Amino acid sequence: MKLLLLAATSILLACSAQAAQDPQAVFNRSCGACHNGQLPTAPKKGDAAAWKPRLDQGMETLVQHVTNGLNAMPPRGMCADCSAEDYQAVITWMAR
Repeated sequence: MKLLLLAATSILLACSAQAAQDPQAVFNRSCGACHNGQLPTAPKKGDAAAWKPRLDQGMETLVQHVTNGLNAMPPRGMCADCSAEDYQAVITWMAR
């Protein structure tokens, strides 16, 4: 019974996980260097057309790309203290 309760609590916490950091602050500190337009291959913040094909891949894939690095983007996207939830929040923030 205790194991079941522990498992249920863990699932609820995982489902309600939220970013610990402000997406705009993370962007300004780590992401903006490339996503403000300085790097032509990085989708610019607010460019819905550039973000659409990326978002179509699914958020889990995008978070993996940030975590592991992809093409010119370094692993962890220059944010060593970001969690997966932080990455998801900043991706969502940049894509709007």
